Amino acid sequence: MLTLRLYFAQRLTAIIMAPLTLGHLVVMIYAVQDGLSVAEILARTRGSVTWFLFYGSFVLAVAVHAAIGLRVIISEWLGVRGVMLSFFSWAVLVLLLFLGGRAVWMVTLAGGLQ
Repeated sequence: MLTLRLYFAQRLTAIIMAPLTLGHLVVMIYAVQDGLSVAEILARTRGSVTWFLFYGSFVLAVAVHAAIGLRVIISEWLGVRGVMLSFFSWAVLVLLLFLGGRAVWMVTLAGGLQ
């Protein structure tokens, strides 16, 4: 079940994700073409508040977008409604925020601020 509020939230997150995805692709292409190793990439991202904010925003937008999308799929395909559907949506959101946030933290700020 997709309410108007969820519909707009998903569209807003798509708008946010588009430039972040392009930015990520540009950075990855640059890293590959420059032949950077994983260690060199991590050395450049460690302690960077900028990369933390960039990828943290990406994780937040993806988590919200995916949770809403999966909510619609579960509702339409399996007929789940009400409390169970809300529980599923929130669980997906929290799981994605935790996993993505942990990854962003480890790649950026876990090395300490520089």
